[in-house]
Amino acid sequence: MNEFADESSARGLLTLALKARLGERAVYTAPEEIGRATARYFATAVGDENPLYHSGKIVPPTWIFETCQYTGLPREDDGYCGHSWHLDVPGTRLVRGGHRYRWTRDVRPDDVITATWELLDMTERTTRTGSPMLVVTSSCRYTDADAAPIAEQTEDLIFVRLSR
Repeated sequence: MNEFADESSARGLLTLALKARLGERAVYTAPEEIGRATARYFATAVGDENPLYHSGKIVPPTWIFETCQYTGLPREDDGYCGHSWHLDVPGTRLVRGGHRYRWTRDVRPDDVITATWELLDMTERTTRTGSPMLVVTSSCRYTDADAAPIAEQTEDLIFVRLSR
């Protein structure tokens, strides 16, 4: 019997179990406002001397993408504590394929952020060297306490088959 008999394709990376997860969502709401001090600390940590961040008028825009700050998730073995889909794709290694960002407005210290992640797409492809890979696309919508949009990101995760 073929080891990928329950798979939806000959390459076997996109399983029925993975396909069933399409449309899955995860929602995280920060327990409090971001705060002016957080804006300053984050700007200092990333080496950004923009006076708007250090005066507490706005928050560095990439702060909201660091979901470990407000998901409340436990640390994983590698120390990561933000959102993860925990996709099981045996015999592969994970490569981050990139992010695309879009802001609707500035992030403010008085914002209470809600991050809503959704699994959008899973597509099997082949690398330039002929190895099977699975490209997983998800998005996250960031809103304030009134559900008004602040930003969105789209993320691609690439699972590349390890050589056998």
